[in-house]
Amino acid sequence: MKKKHHQKKKPSAFKKWTGKLHLWFGLGIGFLIFIISITGALYVFKDEVENFTRKDVIYHNEQNIDQKHILPIRTLEKAVDEQVKEKYPIHWVNIPIDKKMSYLFYWYEHDPKGWNYFDEFPIYKVAYVNPYNGKVLRTYDEKNGFFQIVKMIHWSYLLKQDWGTYLVGIPVIIFVIMLISGIILWWPKNKAARKQRFSFKWQNVKSWKRKNYDLHNVLGFYASIFALIFSLTGLFYAFFAVQAAFYFIFSGGSTQYPDFSSIKTKAPIELRTEGTLDKISNTVKAKYPDSYGFSIDLGHEHMDDHEHPNFEVYVKHLSYSYHKSSSLIFDENSGELLHTHDMKDKNFGEKTVGANYDIHVGSILGLPTKIIAFVVSIICASLPVTGFLVWWGRRKKKTVKAA
Repeated sequence: MKKKHHQKKKPSAFKKWTGKLHLWFGLGIGFLIFIISITGALYVFKDEVENFTRKDVIYHNEQNIDQKHILPIRTLEKAVDEQVKEKYPIHWVNIPIDKKMSYLFYWYEHDPKGWNYFDEFPIYKVAYVNPYNGKVLRTYDEKNGFFQIVKMIHWSYLLKQDWGTYLVGIPVIIFVIMLISGIILWWPKNKAARKQRFSFKWQNVKSWKRKNYDLHNVLGFYASIFALIFSLTGLFYAFFAVQAAFYFIFSGGSTQYPDFSSIKTKAPIELRTEGTLDKISNTVKAKYPDSYGFSIDLGHEHMDDHEHPNFEVYVKHLSYSYHKSSSLIFDENSGELLHTHDMKDKNFGEKTVGANYDIHVGSILGLPTKIIAFVVSIICASLPVTGFLVWWGRRKKKTVKAA
């Protein structure tokens, strides 16, 4: 008795066109997604690498600090200026709560007329400084540093930010569509197919094409949820509409982000002294003794007509993450604290927006989420490669059959 040969069921028109869309998009943006993903993976462990390579200057090693006083901020600024001799003014200072750690003085200028990264940012430099004697321990050219270059390739392909973020953002939108279409194509029809889709069944498989196909499908499936999260949090920086949507959704429908621009300096400028910034600094230290540190703008004019509606001090509560932060507004003449905006004062939309960067780079929960971000980024970088090989293998097969 002859066995019946069951014809392989043809895919639906929907799946057929989903497959074509997935292929066309993949061939069109695959190389760009590879660049975005691999630079994202390289950037994940930036803090860990820099903490190791800069460990001899992160801590100033000053002895008997309990018997010594930290120099005034303006005195430190002048000392740094004299030692480094940059033509640009120092932009801001990062002040750690831990007295054993160095102060970080930053030079940062943004030229809106520049058409690429190197022209747009004439300087981005940091000096590690002993706050007890004003000695510059070491300076780093962050602008031309490895991780900053990697970040800006990831961010804008080293083009002007106004252009580059869109040129990165559009392929990422397409990648999101590809992730969704990939899940649709992967989705098994029955239990038997399901068993093969969740793991590699290579015991009796010798064909590299089959192994490559499984790598693309299985790894793509497991990475897809995290890849969607990292993609959407990346789009947050490219498109204001995404930022607004995030805030609207997570704030429960609010369309107005909290605005404190009406809280401004009112004291006369005659009250501003060399010690005003120290008064502000001491207030922050007393208010947040368990935080990691805070930043103070030194108030100079900059290339991009740097202005601020009020004198805001940003407080970072954790060493490894930015999502727990507070903002304090001071009168920049008198040094009086005018307003405090703590974590407890923020709605869920604000907290989500504030956590976006940490979610995107994987630092939200420290090392475990960084490892996830790294692995997922590597898998995302591999998908255009394995996907191209799947297409190329099928193309060669069709060519041989036609011959």
